[in-house]
Amino acid sequence: MIKLRLKRFGKKREASFRLVACNSTSRRDGRPLEELGFYNPRTKETRLNTEAIRARLAQGAQPTDTVLTLLERGGLVEKSVRASVVVGQKKQTAIRDAAAKQAAKEAAEAKAAEAAAAAEAKAAEAAAAAAAAEAPADDAASEATEA
Repeated sequence: MIKLRLKRFGKKREASFRLVACNSTSRRDGRPLEELGFYNPRTKETRLNTEAIRARLAQGAQPTDTVLTLLERGGLVEKSVRASVVVGQKKQTAIRDAAAKQAAKEAAEAKAAEAAAAAEAKAAEAAAAAAAAEAPADDAASEATEA
């Protein structure tokens, strides 16, 4: 199978790439069947031999992901949604939904705890009021026995 891939060249840490057509089993920097273009990632310079690339694609050559991106930028291939993007978006949606459910659950628990605390405070207030009502009666009874 013929692949369209990038072949590295240039100095250390100053890499540039040639867009080449080669057999899928050959080495990255091995001898290509044909050189189809140039890409410099530092300056974003891209030169593509459009006629040769279209001919190779018509023959069934498969571009790598990086080369496909370069071809999409160059307008040689229609931009398509890749399967990995669809899967990633589904995962992100699922994570967001789970986070929303968790937040709603925590909010409901907090509201229930707040309601329970309010009911407990109301019960304590009622008990204090009842104790206060009994206390004056007890004080009056104890004063009557002392006199």
